Amino acid sequence: MKKTLTAQSFFAGKNKIAVIGLGYVGLPLAAHLSRHFNVIGYDISEANVAELKRGHDRTMELSDGELKKAKIQFTSKPADLSACKLFIVAVPTPVDHFHVPDLGAIENASAIIGRQMSSGSCVVYESTVYPGVTEDICVPVLERESKLKFGRDFTVGYSPERINPGDKVHTISNTVKIISASDTATLNLLEGIYGAVVKVNLHRASSIKVAEAAKVIENTQRDINIALMNELAIIFNKMGIDTLEVLEAAGTKWNFLPFRPGLVGGHCIGVDPYYLTYKAESIGYRPEVILSGRRINDNMGKYVAERAIKMMIAADIQVRKARVAVLGLSFKENVPDLRNTRVIDIINELKDYGVEVLVHDPLSDPEEARQYYNIELVSLKDIKDVDAVVLAVAHRNYQEMGLKRITGLCRQGYPILLDIKAIFEPETASSIGINYWRL
Repeated sequence: MKKTLTAQSFFAGKNKIAVIGLGYVGLPLAAHLSRHFNVIGYDISEANVAELKRGHDRTMELSDGELKKAKIQFTSKPADLSACKLFIVAVPTPVDHFHVPDLGAIENASAIIGRQMSSGSCVVYESTVYPGVTEDICVPVLERESKLKFGRDFTVGYSPERINPGDKVHTISNTVKIISASDTATLNLLEGIYGAVVKVNLHRASSIKVAEAAKVIENTQRDINIALMNELAIIFNKMGIDTLEVLEAAGTKWNFLPFRPGLVGGHCIGVDPYYLTYKAESIGYRPEVILSGRRINDNMGKYVAERAIKMMIAADIQVRKARVAVLGLSFKENVPDLRNTRVIDIINELKDYGVEVLVHDPLSDPEEARQYYNIELVSLKDIKDVDAVVLAVAHRNYQEMGLKRITGLCRQGYPILLDIKAIFEPETASSIGINYWRL
């Protein structure tokens, strides 16, 4: 007979919650939960756990002060999970070089949980997946490793994460959260647990597959809209029209959506659409609009690099052995995470032209830059007399530097600046003699 878990048993401290994966999703969630429940935070990386125990979060989602206040038992030992009854999985679900979903981390997490879980447990997944992964892939792993029977001995749920890295406004507590589960009792349990930390609405999805599908289309929709903006930027650039001026004018209409062009990287927008298209193709449908948007966005780094080359040629600068500074390597402003950054596309394309590229990022870990991309990050003081600057990421540090200091990295003459995130205004740049372009 299946034992029914209740939120009250967790509030009373009788049962513990495990959060599996302590990255930019899992750690903030664990911190919020720890205000109300006994929480164990597990990560496969011993180095990450050791750093968290010392009171520092490398993702910068939690300040040292916030981390110190969080009452979380950090561990990299699977055996410690045996004390828990509710397991929340927040591990990465990337795609491989062929854009095929890589479910290795979520399957590994399921295996670890399965070996430690006991009868009456519940496992909830927050990682982005295509519809069917929770029940068709994760549940069999849990059953195999635990020797327990799904539906009788344990239940599952799916509650997609909605963390926006670096965003201190849209947080866990004030963002509507979707919850779904394999039965009504488990859905009620999740409503009680998540309801303790989410102060706005909880949306009860009718099934786990509906919740999985909702997650994967949230970012697919954004991806397609950004692809449209990127295509418009290419068209307007050929016409000599400033794209952002066009968008500002069009934005005066009440129902115009405020998307802007840019590089699309990170773990969500540039990845989630491939989960949906993979599933669609597996059931015999070839998506057209989604994949078309992906092709446009995946090629924007190449487009920016080619624009830099054309600007140097127009300025009579010899391209081969030219020196270009790329400011910003992380996938997003004000975060240190380098994984799946599309800035690398600009760098690689410039190198293909024989350009020497100097890369700076004030937040990212130099060791990770070497590990992921074989890039040596340089300090600002080592960047001088370059032929052009590509301002790739709108880190606060660069905004505070201002136009003059940034273009002061260039040789004497007419500095070339490509402002990918449109931090500055063309009129201001032109007034101080800068050859300026923005996407």
